[in-house]
Amino acid sequence: MTILVVTGTGTEIGKTIVTAAVAAACAQKRVAVLKPAQTGLAPGEPGDAAEVVRLAGAHVTALELARFPEPLAPETAARRAGMAPVRPFEIAEAAQKLATEHDLVLVEGAGGLLVRYDEQGATLADAARLMAAPVLVVVQAGLGTLNATALTTEALRTRGLVCTGVVVGSMPADPDLASRCNVEDLPVSAGAPLLGAVPAGAGALDPADFRARAGSWLAPQLGGNRRGD
Repeated sequence: MTILVVTGTGTEIGKTIVTAAVAAACAQKRVAVLKPAQTGLAPGEPGDAAEVVRLAGAHVTALELARFPEPLAPETAARRAGMAPVRPFEIAEAAQKLATEHDLVLVEGAGGLLVRYDEQGATLADAARLMAAPVLVVVQAGLGTLNATALTTEALRTRGLVCTGVVVGSMPADPDLASRCNVEDLPVSAGAPLLGAVPAGAGALDPADFRARAGSWLAPQLGGNRRGD
């Protein structure tokens, strides 16, 4: 698994923090994080790729392909800014080039799996297919996550893509009934294993603490030492 695509069931659910946790857990490897399209930030502001490096450590190489100023879907943001969109072949070429020099390349998408990247309706799934890369799905903990997870993983399967597993992006310290039950039910809805749960607020930890704890949040398949619940 040289290239791993990280997507989610929506936006603001913890994709960047999960990406950072995987990078931190794989500290003995040469890791690169690729952000195809960063939206909603001005030039010079630190984006998601920079946040992964801040949390995971200097062993991580960061690459951002495009940045659009408005916090919108990549295609919409590119169109409104009068800028060229990011196309699947560009994502695949960048990831494959990074893979020649790194042990693991993490490709973090924007929003959910089927968010449009260009005017042709291309998505992160199209890029994943070009790379023949497995996809990790970051999900919410609470009520409603089972349906969203099932829809996302079904979309992967219909496109011939492999879902390597799901990770809860922000697990509350005091989870409610739905969140507790979902830990057991998510693998059934996803048709793929639950490979971790990152605690809510993990991104606010001191980076050294984040790195020390990241492995405990993730299963061995992602470089961690977390066992099944």
